[in-house]
Amino acid sequence: MTAQQRIAFQGMHGAYSDQAARRAFPGATTVPCRTFEGAFGALRDGDVDLAVIPIDNTLAGRVADVHHILPDSGAHIIGETFLRINHALVAVPGARISDIKEIRSHVHALGQCRKIRQELGVNTVVGPDTAGCAKEVADLGDKSIAAIAPVLAAEIYGLDVLRTEVEDAAHNTTRFIILAREPLDIANDGTPVVTSFVFRVRNVAAALYKALGGFATNGINMTKLESYMVEGHFTATQFFAEVEAHPEQLGLRHALEELQFFSHEVRILGVYPSHSFRRENDLPAE
Repeated sequence: MTAQQRIAFQGMHGAYSDQAARRAFPGATTVPCRTFEGAFGALRDGDVDLAVIPIDNTLAGRVADVHHILPDSGAHIIGETFLRINHALVAVPGARISDIKEIRSHVHALGQCRKIRQELGVNTVVGPDTAGCAKEVADLGDKSIAAIAPVLAAEIYGLDVLRTEVEDAAHNTTRFIILAREPLDIANDGTPVVTSFVFRVRNVAAALYKALGGFATNGINMTKLESYMVEGHFTATQFFAEVEAHPEQLGLRHALEELQFFSHEVRILGVYPSHSFRRENDLPAE
């Protein structure tokens, strides 16, 4: 990775996605995009080299928009990274906690910080994203208004950090996928890998049960299975799945062949190294 490479993320500078991209690719230039569609579009059009996109969170669950955009985006998953979410209470310079009458943040961040809100007994205002709310606080210059945001956002927008680690759950972690225009050519050499794919089962009785049976009989560990309707049809369900195996491994090859037999479509979205977090399950807060 070189400093000249550009990494797209959704949100404003200072957002957790920005933080995840900087952590995964130190020295790279991070490029903010207003929407997920914008980040995918920047990657597709060649405006950036990679994109770092959140896909699920230990508290909020899956990022639904990403699950809908990803399958038809043409992007390939080439990696993953995990970020422990450390929310901070930030305000304009000179403000004290006793001054705060209103807290602004993203709806998920507010929901993850109920204790501090109850402790202070303040009004809350939902904003588009945590970093955006930090910038609003900086622009307003009002000591009575604070934001729940990353420490990085406070540094970027010149705010004071009044308190760190205000989240209710210490395990609050977001998983991000790293996307590129071309798939990663990764060898089947025994290194732990993840294979992500989507499929649509045929609309027949017990199709999903039969389709997934091959993973159990071949000893393949499936770590994720998400379902969602497509094209507005109640009978057209698409599944997003992830397994800890390489497609060239005999077991996964047989499982995918069986899945194909019971499905209209099976499409691999990425084969990439498994992050050490999956085995350690412990990241320092930032």
